[in-house]
Amino acid sequence: MRIIITGGTGLIGRALTASLIGDGHEVILLSRRPDRQAGQPANVQMHGWDGKTADGWGHLVDGADAVVNLAGESIGGTGFLPPRWTNTLRQRIMDSRRDAGKAVVEAARAAHHKPGVVLQASAIGFYGPHADEVLTEDSPSGRDFPAQVCIAWEQYGDAFKEMGVRHAVIRTGLVLDRHDGVLPRLMLPFKLFGGGPLGSGKQYMSWIHIADQVGAMRFLIETKSASGVYNLTAPNPVTSRVFASALGRVMHRPSFMPAPAFAFKLAFGEVATIIIDGQRVLPERLTQAGYPFQFSELEPALRDLIPA
Repeated sequence: MRIIITGGTGLIGRALTASLIGDGHEVILLSRRPDRQAGQPANVQMHGWDGKTADGWGHLVDGADAVVNLAGESIGGTGFLPPRWTNTLRQRIMDSRRDAGKAVVEAARAAHHKPGVVLQASAIGFYGPHADEVLTEDSPSGRDFPAQVCIAWEQYGDAFKEMGVRHAVIRTGLVLDRHDGVLPRLMLPFKLFGGGPLGSGKQYMSWIHIADQVGAMRFLIETKSASGVYNLTAPNPVTSRVFASALGRVMHRPSFMPAPAFAFKLAFGEVATIIIDGQRVLPERLTQAGYPFQFSELEPALRDLIPA
């Protein structure tokens, strides 16, 4: 297969690229700074783009098996600590998603041979905070800023439908990876013997192992009947208290020191909602489609990721 990936230099994009290249597929990564992307596999093709239009790369979509649109400025930042959502950052986050989506639509519309599928990134932030209410792909959107961001990400589905292009949206949960993302941040207090549940400990954490994140994406690319919205979370979300207990056992550290919600809110402002407000999200459509999860339970997932 020939797959084009926008935003392919982040956690998910790197893992997906490595998996595809390992199986002999052709991968084309679009980057605003292709000359600065060291560490990519040697046989990955790097192409520049402006993140806003199809100029200079749109022709690559002609006949492509898939376009995976992961582009968009990270809502949680790229550093170890998340940034505050200033008005300027909010606008940049929204614009990056709208612009990238428009560019992919533009490229697909111009293609003589349409791409086989467009896989569009999104997040479970779409649903907003819901305490312990079970959420599926049929649940309504929230009204907070993360929900607005996800709505902006997902808005181009009808354009692809009109072109006759298969389109699938992936609403991703907390991706667990040993080197990047949320897990190293959660591990730090445990390493310092100060780990414990976040906030009340009652809020749900809807997680997914990086292997299943990549596996599910490839499943949706390769399953020609797959279209519409899919939650990419493990089938068994857990509360923050259960997560902390499992992480403590795996790391051989205590897990009784709670991190108060007000401390997160004081330090990070509204971005603390990602950590403090829970979502109990189930991958109903992915399970119905027959995707075989490698890691359905949290503790085996953590043991796979964290060296003994």
